Amino acid sequence: MDYRPGDSNQITREYFDSLLIELRHIDARIPDTSLSLYGEKFATPVMTAALSHLNNCWDDGMVEMARGAKAANAVMWAGMGDEAELERICATGARTIKIIKPYADDGVMLRRIKHAEACGCFAVGMDIDHAFGSWNGEYDEVLGLQMHGKTLDDIKRYVCATKLPFILKGVLSPTDALKCVEAGVRGIVASHHHGIIDYAVPPLMLLPEIITVIDGRMPVFVDCGVESGMDVFKALALGATAVSAGRVVMGPLTENGADGVKNIIQSITGQLAGAMARTCSHDIVHIDPSVIRMRR
Repeated sequence: MDYRPGDSNQITREYFDSLLIELRHIDARIPDTSLSLYGEKFATPVMTAALSHLNNCWDDGMVEMARGAKAANAVMWAGMGDEAELERICATGARTIKIIKPYADDGVMLRRIKHAEACGCFAVGMDIDHAFGSWNGEYDEVLGLQMHGKTLDDIKRYVCATKLPFILKGVLSPTDALKCVEAGVRGIVASHHHGIIDYAVPPLMLLPEIITVIDGRMPVFVDCGVESGMDVFKALALGATAVSAGRVVMGPLTENGADGVKNIIQSITGQLAGAMARTCSHDIVHIDPSVIRMRR
C-alpha cells in the first residue's frame, strides 16, 4: 500500500493492527457467535455494510448481496438506491436496515423513512456524516439531490416519524453520541465513512469512550476497514454490538454472487469464533475488554 499522510483508511488499518489479543484457555468452551438485535436473532454479529450501486459487481448486486446475507442469517444494510431496489432487497427475506442520506428536502427524508417501513425493513437510519462534500465545507449533492446538515431537533423528528428503530450512522464523537441519546436514537454506527475526511480518528480508538457515554442505552455498531474475524473480535471486545463488513464482501460478491457473500460472512464468523474460543469468550456479549492489549 502506498503511504499517503493523513489517509484515514490507512490510519484505521494501522490502529486495528496495533491491537493485540491476550490468550486465555482455562474454562474455555465452544463459543456462541449469535447476535440478538431489536428482538430478532442472527447467526453472527458480522453484518454487511450500507453499500450502494453494486451492479458493477453482479447484476442487481445489492439484491444479490441481500440473498447472501439471508443465507448466512446475517443483518443486511442498504445505502443509496431507488425504492424499487429496496423492495427487491426486502423481498429476499433478508432482515434489512435502510440508511438514508441527509437530504435537504425534509419531505424526501420523511417519504424514504416511510417507504423503508412499508417495505418491511426492521430498522431505518441516516448517514449524518454525508452532509458535506469530501474536500470542502459546502453541502454535498448526491445524484442531483442536495444534502444538508441536521440539527438535534431534526433528528428527534425523524425518530418520531417511524415505529422502527432509528439509527444514526457516522457518529465519531462521544459528544455526538450523547446527543443521540437525547434524541431518542435507537442505535449508532461509529464510522468515518471510509475516509470521508483525512486524519479521522479510527472508530475503535473512540469506541470505549462512546460506549461509556451510551451506557447500554442502545446498540453501537462499527464499520470502516473491517477485513477479518480478528478485526470483528477486537471491535466486540471494545464494546461494539456488531460490526459491518463492506469492501471485503465486494470481491466475493463479484466472483460468486450470493454464495460468495454467504461464504465470506461465514468465514469471518469462523475466525471470530476462533478468537473467542482462545480468550474464554463464551458469547459475543461476554468478551472481556482486558484481553485487548496495545502494541508498544
